[in-house]
Amino acid sequence: MRRAYRFLLRPTVRQERALVEMVRDHCSLYNGALQERRDAYRHSSRTSVRYGDQSAQLKEIRAFDPERQGRWSFSSQQATLRRLDRAFQAFFRRVKTGGAPGYPRFKGVGHFDTVAFPRDGDGCRWDSTPHDTQTRVRLQGVGHIRVHQHRSVRGRVKTVSVKREGRRWYVILACDEVPAEPLPPTGSRVGIDLGTVHFLTDSSGRHVENPGFLQVSAGELAAAQQHLAAFPKRTRRRTKKHRAAARKVAKLHAKIRRRRLDYHHKQALALVRKHDVIGHERLNTAGMTKTPAPRPDPDPDGAFLANGAAAKAGLNRSILDAGWGQFLRILADKAESAGRRVIPVDARNTSRTCPPSIGGCGHVAKENRVTQAKFTCVNCGLVAHADHVGALNVKHRAGLVLCAGA
Repeated sequence: MRRAYRFLLRPTVRQERALVEMVRDHCSLYNGALQERRDAYRHSSRTSVRYGDQSAQLKEIRAFDPERQGRWSFSSQQATLRRLDRAFQAFFRRVKTGGAPGYPRFKGVGHFDTVAFPRDGDGCRWDSTPHDTQTRVRLQGVGHIRVHQHRSVRGRVKTVSVKREGRRWYVILACDEVPAEPLPPTGSRVGIDLGTVHFLTDSSGRHVENPGFLQVSAGELAAAQQHLAAFPKRTRRRTKKHRAAARKVAKLHAKIRRRRLDYHHKQALALVRKHDVIGHERLNTAGMTKTPAPRPDPDPDGAFLANGAAAKAGLNRSILDAGWGQFLRILADKAESAGRRVIPVDARNTSRTCPPSIGGCGHVAKENRVTQAKFTCVNCGLVAHADHVGALNVKHRAGLVLCAGA
């Protein structure tokens, strides 16, 4: 199986300066390659420039600019060009399928944060000082950078990436042939229902509270964003105070993201340790958080009717703060490593079906869901918590999938 490891880097002042220059030069290469494609297609000949054409020019580019482009790994520069090529392939695919095209954009220095090395040992070397007790990673043009390795790396290191987040630098290892670590069987099955009031409710009726990390930090984040908004959006050169305000907003968002990620890992690990089979609803979070379409008013020109966008924005914010998609990905990865099984089931009517497992009649009706939290069957009168009912029905459907697969 494959697994990614992410470690914090501890560069020196000189190494950090070199890392900034490496990212800057890769960003310049990306933008230059994008400009070449745009100019070639705008020409009367409508020439299409592909990855192979641009990769063949790298040798000349490095020889022409040895102080900048010539410093860095040839393979990492090829990876940057492949990144642009993937962006164009996705653009053409969206055009063909009728979606929003989203033509590839030029990257600002603050929006280009990752440099990839396709193979360990080619321009980079993980654990470059094995004789030393301190783990280091070597990057061409930067040197041996100290790594805060908080856990052991298993499997074979395939690719190495360096990523900047605010003022922090991380190394990300993609490893193949990582051995599984199966847990002893427990004989337990569970269904979970994800929500915004409670992060999740399982089929035993246990509620796990939603910490709402974004909501907790909303006041501090709003103040930081208001201070940042006081500066002009487009300036040729940002002032020191402008840069500090932008860093503060980014730092708050990064803290919220790290706390949410840590919470998801802990909750997923608790489920995997306790249960052999975990059922959950198959959720389309992108569709659930989509902005409502505007409703033009047929009478006055240019007017619009209320479409509930304000109320939907609050719900969207709560769903995104809960981070269901990230949690389910982490749960699936941990279950695969532990030899557990995760079963996504159809989410339709899970909280509107009277659950037979607790004496219900199986009746399905919209009226069964009285409120967000209360379930009352209009047929048999069963009263329960709506989230608990949803988790019970998810468990039942996961059991049916399990039996059909057996």
